[in-house]
Amino acid sequence: MRKNGESMKNIYIGDTGVFVEYVQLALNRAGFPTAIDGQFGKETCHMLKKFMGDNNMGCYVDAHIWECLIPYLKGYTTHTVKARETVYDIAGLYDTSIEAVLFANPSIDVMNLQIGEKICVPFGFPLVSEETAYTSYLNEFIIEGLSVRYPFIITGHIGRSAAGRRICCMQLGRGQTQVCYAAAFHANEWITAPVLLKFAEEYCKAYAENKTLYGEDVTALYERYSLFIIPMVNPDGVDLVNRALNNEVYNMRAEKIASEYLNVPFPSGWKANIDGIDLNLQFPAGWERAREIKYAKGYVSPAPRDFVGYSPLSAPESRAVYEFTRTHDFALVLAYHTQGEVIYWKYLDYEPQNSRRIVQYFSEVSGYAPELTPGTSGYAGYKDWFIQEYNRPGYTIEAGIGENPLDMSHFHKIYEDNKLILMGGMTQIQTDANKSE
Repeated sequence: MRKNGESMKNIYIGDTGVFVEYVQLALNRAGFPTAIDGQFGKETCHMLKKFMGDNNMGCYVDAHIWECLIPYLKGYTTHTVKARETVYDIAGLYDTSIEAVLFANPSIDVMNLQIGEKICVPFGFPLVSEETAYTSYLNEFIIEGLSVRYPFIITGHIGRSAAGRRICCMQLGRGQTQVCYAAAFHANEWITAPVLLKFAEEYCKAYAENKTLYGEDVTALYERYSLFIIPMVNPDGVDLVNRALNNEVYNMRAEKIASEYLNVPFPSGWKANIDGIDLNLQFPAGWERAREIKYAKGYVSPAPRDFVGYSPLSAPESRAVYEFTRTHDFALVLAYHTQGEVIYWKYLDYEPQNSRRIVQYFSEVSGYAPELTPGTSGYAGYKDWFIQEYNRPGYTIEAGIGENPLDMSHFHKIYEDNKLILMGGMTQIQTDANKSE
């Protein structure tokens, strides 16, 4: 994960954008109420000075100030034990619970804390924000924060993007049956990333507290399943769309590509990776047919959307997902996109066992309609390749309604519509297993 302050943009009075939103989110979480509007104005400056305890400082955020703010984006801090301190004292100091501190530090001796010992202290708020846009920065911060709060999860990355960013992954559970959920293949569909992150946070919290989640016994699910979550397949593209790509070379390259396709708004219409390759048109399932279709529409070279690449799996992001899938034994995959409130569930004439029943269940709990993928988009996608390769259920979920990119005002409804799909990706496989026992 990135170190505190690494690559975070310096901010000055009058600046706008997603990094300002992150400053405002951190201030709110630290107890300094600030409107999250992406505007670095007098109110945010005032609260920042109060947070830093320096009324004479200028209105700016540099690496040092980011270092102070970022713990509130990651959701934890590190405390150095002082003489005669107890876990009760430490929890009270940070307005969190003793249980949260103990869960994050399973190896500490509660009755014999050592002076100078470092303890991770989770803050009391939920990690996944429903107020800010998402970027690779916030994605990594949240995953790191979850791994500290819930040490039983396994985190890592499946590869790197074209610009070298980690494609982060989490494993929840230790069961033999494996499933995989992936999101944000397309840059301007970034709202799907917090959908998976929020589900991961709720799942982990329920397991840690030995509670049910949406009527399901999470402890039993944890023992039976290994759930792999890839929240952001396309980190560079997401950062580009949300104006958080702090690399002038890649920004200029993307602008040059976009200038050849003036019918696609920039950067809001950008779906591709930073090299101009559509990651969901990269898989070896009818790739040649996808090329014919997209070339006929004029997407014959790197573009903001719909360029299939010069060969399958030529983009590092799609290749990483492909190789990760090949090295696992997934019983089911979900690929999250926006928008349309539909579920695509077949590839050509393939109909894996139980895939129809499962999509009907997904439809019932979400209100999304099961549909066949339109012919112009029905090839070379991740779920197409998974179905063809493994003859197992694979689904593309088109979440939400509106024009991409959907902003966070859509998030609550999207999550409510999809939370039982996300649970059902496991429980419906379990139903199949139970029927065969």
